[in-house]
Amino acid sequence: MSDEVNNQYSASSIQVLKGLEAVRKRPGMYIGSTGPNGLHHLVYEVVDNSIDEAMAGYCDTITVALEKDDICRVEDNGRGIPVDMHPTEHVSALELVLTRLHAGGKFDKSNYKVSGGLHGVGVSCVNALSVWMEAFVYREGKRYEQKYAEGKPKTKVECLGDTNLHGTTIRWKADKTIFTETTTYNFDVLAQRLRELAFLNPGITIKFRDERLETPKEVIYKFDGGIKHFTSFLNEGKQVVPEEPIYINGVTNDVIVELSMQYNDGYAENIYSYVNDINTHEGGTHLDGFKIALTVIMNKFLATREKLLKKLDKDEKLTGDDVRAGLTAVLSVKVPDPQFEGQTKTKLGNSEVRSYVDEIVKEKLTLWCEQNPKIVDMILEKAIGEATARIAARKAKDASRKKTFSDGFGLPAKLSDCSLKDPEQCEIYIVEGDSAGGSAKKGRDAKTQAILPLWGKMLNVEKVRPEKVMNNDKLEPVIASLGAGFGKDFNIEKLRYHKIIIMADADVDGSHIRTLLLTFFFRYMPQIIEHGYVYLAMPPLYKIQLGNGKGAYVRYAYSDEERDAELAELGEKREKADVQRYKGLGEMDGKQLWETTMDPSIRKMRVVTIPDAIAADKIFSVCMGEEVEPRRKFIEENAIYANLDV
Repeated sequence: MSDEVNNQYSASSIQVLKGLEAVRKRPGMYIGSTGPNGLHHLVYEVVDNSIDEAMAGYCDTITVALEKDDICRVEDNGRGIPVDMHPTEHVSALELVLTRLHAGGKFDKSNYKVSGGLHGVGVSCVNALSVWMEAFVYREGKRYEQKYAEGKPKTKVECLGDTNLHGTTIRWKADKTIFTETTTYNFDVLAQRLRELAFLNPGITIKFRDERLETPKEVIYKFDGGIKHFTSFLNEGKQVVPEEPIYINGVTNDVIVELSMQYNDGYAENIYSYVNDINTHEGGTHLDGFKIALTVIMNKFLATREKLLKKLDKDEKLTGDDVRAGLTAVLSVKVPDPQFEGQTKTKLGNSEVRSYVDEIVKEKLTLWCEQNPKIVDMILEKAIGEATARIAARKAKDASRKKTFSDGFGLPAKLSDCSLKDPEQCEIYIVEGDSAGGSAKKGRDAKTQAILPLWGKMLNVEKVRPEKVMNNDKLEPVIASLGAGFGKDFNIEKLRYHKIIIMADADVDGSHIRTLLLTFFFRYMPQIIEHGYVYLAMPPLYKIQLGNGKGAYVRYAYSDEERDAELAELGEKREKADVQRYKGLGEMDGKQLWETTMDPSIRKMRVVTIPDAIAADKIFSVCMGEEVEPRRKFIEENAIYANLDV
């Protein structure tokens, strides 16, 4: 390398990003991504400030509003951000909080004992990533305002006169040059988070308004029962033990631990964990502490019950999976100085919290178990049932290794696989019936498209134990074809296709098959839905043909509206057109199926998403479960909202 090139690297080459430029330059470092998740994170950061005011005891009502033109507004009735001059920075405290990283009241424990927006970059990041922002403060009888653009103040803090209100309103418009994918907020995604916050902070009222609609929609979340109410909400429509959720709490070294738990008649484990109101999706030390304590306690009480103990093989103990089968729990801890993994705060790292949670749960849950021996017997019976099924499944697995799906052996005979092996390029069509399967096989691109026909009545997994799912002759081919196992053994790295397309007839039977498959995926392979790998094929409803032979006019319509539009285009010739209503996929030959439903360049598909996992869990439980009354009630209340958003 020449001296001339070396000399180009000097002090002048060092770039200093001032103010909030760093956030605009590398937004992903601060909010996780610039996709929909990052966009919604902006709302969470602002709401977290209001929640912190509520946790400190100064605020009881928060309003979140989605305005037209992708504008968001968050209001609270807290103390209002201070507006007086900062003693050392010589600018208004309001401007400081909204334009500087690591500036805020959370670092001073006299103001906030605990807080969610811990890193002090929250609202300033929202400001930096917005085209504009407005802040209105109602404090000490006065109303103040300041405006910003791309994180920089455009006006000074102005006093607009007297007011009898108190609190803060932040209003902003996200920057399309940063959030290039979308700047439109998803109501369901935000509703899930706001509902969680209302459950976690009993007594707080959160109003959520969608002002983008012609008639604005408003939902109000207020739950005086806190996380007990949350657990009951999650288990609505299910048979539960005990009738009232178990609730325990305690404090150790300023760490507050709250736990609510209840068993239901299902087999899925459903645990939500939170630290300072932040949903810790990836768990962490607090969740580890709870799981360890629960397993120890259940084994301890089992050891005192000889009759129950005899139902287990000698030397066998209940595992964590056994005692958590059918468990719904909400664990909420408040930690003065939490150490999260990354700014998006999905996993708690404080090692001491593990022992605090373990200690409190063991003490309080032991006391509860001693006072409720009959209910403990019922819980242990359920856990023993799980252990027995687990042991039997393990023995069967050992005896016949070739049938182990997760090993990738034995692809089903009915699967017509594709020749490529790269999952990113491969897709599988799960097709209703052998007839449609035959047409799909003839019409497909054999390089990238695999076909798996289904036959007979599909299993409703909501009503059966996991081992029956593994041995079911209708689901076994699906599990084996995907090659990634299922349930707790599911490994998305082994998934053989990154597009899993459900192709069923556009009738009641087809809808039923789609629903049963989606229930299975949601319960046993939720990761494929979370990653956006599941699709619904959209075959045409109508074929419109004018004339015959090579010169024939042929169009396909995917709805009644499209059919009418196509016929309108024909004008006077529409009377001569032949309109065929497809009753099933089997009516199309391979060429037609390719042209209408399988050709990647022109096909229509709908990706299956779950913006609100809690709501989805309730819908599957109620609609696919054993209980008739909750299902009747759900249908009556939601009949006019029958369109499933996929």
